[in-house]
Amino acid sequence: MRYELMYQPVFSVARIMLENGESIRAEPGAMMTMSANVELQSKAGGGLGKMLGRMMGGESLFQSTYTATGGPGEVLLVPAGPGDILPMPLQNQSIMVTSGCYLAGDTALDFQTQANMRGFFGGEGLFVIRIAGTGLLLLSAFGAIHPIQLQPGQPYIIDSGHVVAYNEGMQMEVRRASRGLLGSLTSGEGFVFCFTGPGTVYTQTRTPMGFGQFISPFVARGG
Repeated sequence: MRYELMYQPVFSVARIMLENGESIRAEPGAMMTMSANVELQSKAGGGLGKMLGRMMGGESLFQSTYTATGGPGEVLLVPAGPGDILPMPLQNQSIMVTSGCYLAGDTALDFQTQANMRGFFGGEGLFVIRIAGTGLLLLSAFGAIHPIQLQPGQPYIIDSGHVVAYNEGMQMEVRRASRGLLGSLTSGEGFVFCFTGPGTVYTQTRTPMGFGQFISPFVARGG
């Protein structure tokens, strides 16, 4: 399997080049185009537990699998919103992915939804997805992707809505953006994540919630 990223960073497209018999699994609706010899199957695999886990983690209950048949083929995949695509070729590794940021991945990768109470208080929901194994993983972001690499013991503050993914095992705690509760609320930041290295946190330069708040006055008055 080979891949190419086009039109980065705002309107990114992932071109997946499959050899005969190779497959890639993606979120429903991610397909832009595909070769005529690529076969599409949509199913909810992994048993009831994993199905419910994906749903609670903010991902689709069903996933689409694209397989090249009778020769090589290609699939073009796109995120739902404007933004970049982060390729992560995993080699017996694991990564923690926040809700809505999974785009596609090798069918050999394992998905486990985990409860994340700290993320709940930071405004990111109750669950994150642990993706592990060997194979290509594609994540999507709203806006551009900005990786932050932290050294052992180095703390760093990140707004909760900007987190896309982070290395498993990193320390993370939720704290107020400022010392006082009123200051945290009036600053527009509320609660933030404090990550501690070693590891890398992948962030997005925009958030769907922030964009929604930006356009809502224009929508309300009709343009």
